Amino acid sequence: MRIIAGEFGGRRLQAPPGIGTRPMLDRVREALFSTLAGHFDRGRVLDLFAGTGALGLEALSRGSTVARMIELDPKVTKVLQQNVADLGVADRARVLTGDALSPATWKDPLAPKYDVVFCDPPYPMLQIGPGRERVLESLGRLGAQWLAEDGVIVFHAPRGLMRESEFSGLISRERSYGTSSIWYLGAQSPAETP
Repeated sequence: MRIIAGEFGGRRLQAPPGIGTRPMLDRVREALFSTLAGHFDRGRVLDLFAGTGALGLEALSRGSTVARMIELDPKVTKVLQQNVADLGVADRARVLTGDALSPATWKDPLAPKYDVVFCDPPYPMLQIGPGRERVLESLGRLGAQWLAEDGVIVFHAPRGLMRESEFSGLISRERSYGTSSIWYLGAQSPAETP
């Protein structure tokens, strides 16, 4: 896995051993970042379920000023911290071990609102049940309270698993890449509310 473009383009990232993390494929990341080009110039990024930090670190490479990266597994967090150290971005990267869906982990004095929020939860969490409900509730809260004007939530899920109607209160559009879907979610302004 590598940084695709920007200041650190071509630099490799470490990944934890085993199959506990599921990094987004390079070609999907490349397509995703090309659609968000204007959001990273001095932007603030929140990377939930950060894993190796591939999304947050790519955003920093492309000009974001700060990336707050949340990962629950302490072993994976150590790898993420090493990737931050290897790139020399500790002054712009905030790494936190904690629950990515807890608003308490989203608070950053340098980023009261975010220009881009990446949400790439483990696929089993998205199956019908309380995990899926919690993810959808968190997406709604992020859109209503944590996005900067013109900010976007980028939500990664298996293709065909989510329905547009589930993102209540959010403007959504989907792009599919093979077996992956990338949902671009934004807050509705009062004028856009039905």
